[in-house]
Amino acid sequence: HCCLLRNQRCIVAYLYDRLLRIRALRWEYGSILPNAIQFHMAAEEVEWFNRYKKSLATYMRSVGGEEGLDLTQDIKPPKSLYIEVRCLRDYGEFEIDDGTTVLLKKNSQHFLPRWKCEQLIRQGVLEHILS
Repeated sequence: HCCLLRNQRCIVAYLYDRLLRIRALRWEYGSILPNAIQFHMAAEEVEWFNRYKKSLATYMRSVGGEEGLDLTQDIKPPKSLYIEVRCLRDYGEFEIDDGTTVLLKKNSQHFLPRWKCEQLIRQGVLEHILS
């Protein structure tokens, strides 16, 4: 009986750790998981991820006024408001808050607001150029 209880505790600890890792993926990659990661997840884990994603989105819309507050931006405090980025693949037009549109083509470099670029950096569209 003690062995069964021990095995049960181990399984619950493993599942809880896996759940924490899946939750961390939402913060790291955004609302869309790469296929390589999603391939290694069980259907129940993908379902849990989608429910967590919706719950987080509902909460972010409920705080911060009309537009909501995107808590996934600026996970680390920024050193500057603008960063230099290089486009890794063709993305198309990208609109900045002041209404300016920037054409993101492969290997083009731009100086853009950090908070507008973070999601594209996580998705692999842009890379931050460190100088």
